[in-house]
Amino acid sequence: MPKRVLQGVVVSDKMEKTITVRVERRVMHPLYKKVIKRSKKYAAHDEGNAYKEGDIVSIRECNPISKRKRWEVVSEGS
Repeated sequence: MPKRVLQGVVVSDKMEKTITVRVERRVMHPLYKKVIKRSKKYAAHDEGNAYKEGDIVSIRECNPISKRKRWEVVSEGS
């Protein structure tokens, strides 16, 4: 089964070897039929501490690294 790949913005790089990535998605409101933005934050593994706040990155599912980390940084997004 292929691993999911998401793209988002780094919102925190204060931890060691970990970044927090905010991923936004657009969904239609069930009643008003207006497109609204929903976001979720993921803790992702960044081995070399290479990414800083504001960078756009792609993250991929992986085996659990810690209690909250189940994603790893694949590459810098476009």
